[in-house]
Amino acid sequence: MTPKPLSNAVHKGFAYLIRQQHAEGGWSQGGGWRTAQDGGRVEGPDVQDPPDVANTCVATMALLRGGHTPRSGEYAPNVTRALDFIMGNVERADNDSPFVTDQRGTQVQTKIGPYADTFLTSLTLAEAKGQMPSEESERRLEVALNKTVGKMQRHQQADGTWTMHGWAPVVGQALGTVGLNRAKQRGAAVSDEALERSEKYSRDQYDPGSKSFRMDGSAGVPLYASASHLSSTSHSVVNFKIAKDKLRAVVGSAKASREEQAKAQEKLKNIEDAEASQEASLADSYAYFKDEHYRQGFGSNGGEEFLSYLNISETLVVKGGPEWEEWDKSMTENLERIQNGDGSWSGHHCITGRTFCTATALLVLLADRVPRAEPAPAAVNV
Repeated sequence: MTPKPLSNAVHKGFAYLIRQQHAEGGWSQGGGWRTAQDGGRVEGPDVQDPPDVANTCVATMALLRGGHTPRSGEYAPNVTRALDFIMGNVERADNDSPFVTDQRGTQVQTKIGPYADTFLTSLTLAEAKGQMPSEESERRLEVALNKTVGKMQRHQQADGTWTMHGWAPVVGQALGTVGLNRAKQRGAAVSDEALERSEKYSRDQYDPGSKSFRMDGSAGVPLYASASHLSSTSHSVVNFKIAKDKLRAVVGSAKASREEQAKAQEKLKNIEDAEASQEASLADSYAYFKDEHYRQGFGSNGGEEFLSYLNISETLVVKGGPEWEEWDKSMTENLERIQNGDGSWSGHHCITGRTFCTATALLVLLADRVPRAEPAPAAVNV
């Protein structure tokens, strides 16, 4: 797919983000409430708003997809500083906990889960991999990415989830699954078992009989539930398809033992089942995508809505066709209509910070520039 030229709305959004970047390279929420240590909400004009990892990640990803990398683009210095901020947090983090930052109480953490920073870091570093300006900086990024992935894998539960809480943690769970899959595609040390657990959990959230998704952790909002599970299964299936040729080679290899061939055959069967389930759940969701009530999510725009739109966009763009074109057209028209005069997008509930809302809205507009999935250099483990 040839990406569309960058629109005026995208350029205005980038300019807004650049104006908001802090001197140390990170982005803050861009205003709004925070959660205090006692669990209460802190609001008002004097709320502290320091830069944090999650907001820095989504802003950085938007710039990366717009062609601004540490090597090239008008905002190359800004992206370089942002990645330095993210990696610095990872480097300072301990090795055992699931966190990559010691900041707590942000809107993103409170609403979609306490490990959102970790999951978004895996996504951002995976997308930046291979685009660093020097061998030294590339090695630094790889170390930070593998440290982040290691935290995610150690704290993944047997059912493929993470211990999450928040208003709509299903959205955060999806970020974890997508982060692992994207990191795997970029050569990070992600185990097949971690990916398989995530995919199985996501697949089990869809009931083909009722053509509906489980609503656990979705705050009762169908948009959050379906978009999260569609994104998770879509990214999982992309990785599975990449592995198919290697697995088939094992099945047909005279050098492979019977046990190795049997394991490879079992994995191939699981891939076929995953593909069939993903195709069915997506086909059954097309009607929802046209439903205005469904698309309104909680009823007004918040960061969760923009992120859910992104999840659907990234699912549809892989398949292409009229469903993708219709969705992309309607999303583009709506987002350009509601963009603020200063280039930002606002949230009206839950995640209201303008950084997250602006960056995720930009990512929706840039969905046709999602990184192309490529086989990781590591061999498939059988």
